[in-house]
Amino acid sequence: MSEVFVIRNQLGHYWGKSRSWLDGRDARLVARLKHHDEGVNLLFELSSKDVALRGEVLAVDVDARGEPVIEPSSHPLPDAAPDLLTDGEQNPSAAGQNGAASTTTR
Repeated sequence: MSEVFVIRNQLGHYWGKSRSWLDGRDARLVARLKHHDEGVNLLFELSSKDVALRGEVLAVDVDARGEPVIEPSSHPLPDAAPDLLTDGEQNPSAAGQNGAASTTTR
């Protein structure tokens, strides 16, 4: 088999084996379907649960290991936490607090 079918949404995320959207960086986790009509049926089911979903069924080639050759999405996943800042930089007031006021007295 030289190609499989995958489902991609409007943000470039792929439907995964774990029944959630993935950014496509790890192709092993992306759900792959043998037949186009399976993808169409699955996309119909997904769009009936999420009316804002705009998706497509794509035929993609597979590599030597049988993994789909896909382009990762440049859009972050909705549940992905920003990892550019440390916890203290994201919320400076939370750094060093133990539930008590941080005032010093002499």
